[in-house]
Amino acid sequence: MAELAEPLQRFLAHLAVERRLAARTLAMYREALLRLQASAQAAGVELKAAQPHHVRGWVAQLRVRGLAPRSISIALAAWRGLYRWWGRQGEVAVNPVEGLRAPKASKPLPKALSVEQAVALAQHETVQGPGKFAPALAARDHAITELLYGCGLRVAELTGLDLNASVAARGWVDVPDATAHVLGKGSKRRSVPVGGAALRALQGWLALRPGLAQGDEPALFVSQRGTRLTANQLRNRLQAQALQVGLPTRVHPHMLRHSYASHLLQSSGDLRAVQELLGHAAISTTQVYTKLDYQHLAQVYDAAHPRARRKPG
Repeated sequence: MAELAEPLQRFLAHLAVERRLAARTLAMYREALLRLQASAQAAGVELKAAQPHHVRGWVAQLRVRGLAPRSISIALAAWRGLYRWWGRQGEVAVNPVEGLRAPKASKPLPKALSVEQAVALAQHETVQGPGKFAPALAARDHAITELLYGCGLRVAELTGLDLNASVAARGWVDVPDATAHVLGKGSKRRSVPVGGAALRALQGWLALRPGLAQGDEPALFVSQRGTRLTANQLRNRLQAQALQVGLPTRVHPHMLRHSYASHLLQSSGDLRAVQELLGHAAISTTQVYTKLDYQHLAQVYDAAHPRARRKPG
């Protein structure tokens, strides 16, 4: 493997010691700097004398080689940082990377379950191992799944729910009013309706929660230790449920939020309402679900229309 020139090694050391970048980020930056070094050497250009047209050409070469837009973006970030660092030290007068942008990467569509898969998962009663806490854990997991799919909550919103409303609470469920009050992104509060199935599952959990939770624990959902359930514990429990149901895909909590949004949009067609329920600041964030909706309609067409798969003779 090629070695970085000493000035580039000093820049990496600066990032590691003073900026404290993660090891993985440093590895990606090192790879980007190796590409910059190789491009400059091939062009016969001193790195500190590089001009914007040189860098544009080197970026074009990366695209021709098939480098993904995200990798090009990382490369530009590393190169831009290098020249800024040199600029602060007075070693270059111009940053030739300033203003250059990586090609836009196409955003993958969010993965959602079908209605049948989501309902099967939400209705599933978790099979727990032996132990005195098994019924409570099963009721807890069932309530969590119903709330994730029935309310479209984020993981942090659900794990942040408290048993009772208070000034300090990040969120809570008002059972009589059938409403969940949550603290979303940007510390924005919103209220979402809770359906009958989720309410019944929640009441089943609340009846068993005292036998599991520590006496002073404010969290609505607790672990077997009686303390607030963590995001990782929730993810693991949901994946275990999905395996028990026999779903053919790896299920994560946000997939149920995607399913909630997609299925609501399929039924109502009301994009603004879905935006409000999800707590999206911009309608453009919600619009991705219109693509999922069209994808669903296309799949229905392909499966049902007698001429959908016909090829011209």
